[in-house]
Amino acid sequence: MNHYETVFILNPVLSETQIKETVEKYEDFLVSRGAKMISKEDWGLKKLAYPIQNKKSGFYHLFEYTVDGEVINPLEVEFRRDERFMRYLTVKLDKHAIAWAERRRTKLKQKA
Repeated sequence: MNHYETVFILNPVLSETQIKETVEKYEDFLVSRGAKMISKEDWGLKKLAYPIQNKKSGFYHLFEYTVDGEVINPLEVEFRRDERFMRYLTVKLDKHAIAWAERRRTKLKQKA
């Protein structure tokens, strides 16, 4: 089991319900393939550094999870097929990145 982090940007024209449905769909996709969700974060609507598909903003979300490596390719294929996704990035975390992510999560909990 490897530790991964996926950040994705959803189209800004989606409603709140559509965003929730999309996030739940891909969370269920991962869990059904044996992933253990560690953290989910909704970063909200953010301005993009450059226009993507003539859009200047997007809804950012982050998933942190552990799963076998062969699940990542089918996940990214599903991202490519779904027109609600503007961009995505999946990164395998090493021990230093895992420690940093834990510190970031505890900092966020302390703020809340």
